[in-house]
Amino acid sequence: MSFATRLKGQIRDLWKNTRGLVVFLVLMSLFRSAIADHMQVPTGSMNPTVVEGDQILVNKLAYGLRVPFTHLWLYEGAGPQRGDIITFDSPEDGDTWLKRVVGLPGDTVEMREEKLIINGKPLTYRQGDAGAAAALPAKTRELRLLFADEQLGEVAHQIMIIPGTPALRTFAPVTIPPGQFLLLGDNRDNSKDSRYIGLIGRERITGHAKRVLLSLNYDNHYLPRDGRYVQPLR
Repeated sequence: MSFATRLKGQIRDLWKNTRGLVVFLVLMSLFRSAIADHMQVPTGSMNPTVVEGDQILVNKLAYGLRVPFTHLWLYEGAGPQRGDIITFDSPEDGDTWLKRVVGLPGDTVEMREEKLIINGKPLTYRQGDAGAAAALPAKTRELRLLFADEQLGEVAHQIMIIPGTPALRTFAPVTIPPGQFLLLGDNRDNSKDSRYIGLIGRERITGHAKRVLLSLNYDNHYLPRDGRYVQPLR
């Protein structure tokens, strides 16, 4: 038997033994790209809503159906709504980032000393729950933290302020053009968001972050945090 014949036989046997796994991996990759996925949050830019180590469930069908692994739409549904927590491909490094939608196409948005004004109407703010700090990493809890409840359209959620941290706390009115969105982190003084990287195009938005599946505590040997299992995100 020639070498070529033996090689063909080995390749055929290898495919026969592994094709089930290969098909599974391909289908799983397609599913994660176009339908649903999870992501591990590495930074605190969305504190206190999202904590480092959170495993987030992302609905990739929330805003339409894409050709897997591309920015091309097969079907484009309704766009993100104000207050949605979304994933997107960062124009800075191409990685997947997580932020909150603050400004929609056509909106005029400004910020004055941490407080947002949308279409000429100041948002409502109330003192937040300082107990939210309990879930944050130890190094973050050492800082002076302030919490506020922000009413963003129909969505009420907490934001976090870190006085004394260098941050862009005020910006002039920005009118958002069609197909663009203004995104901010809930950790307003420690978030690289639209204040620094600009508006984000609709084509870059990849999904709606719906809930925390579980959370790994970096301060406790990566063991799961108590109380952060299958929690909806607001």
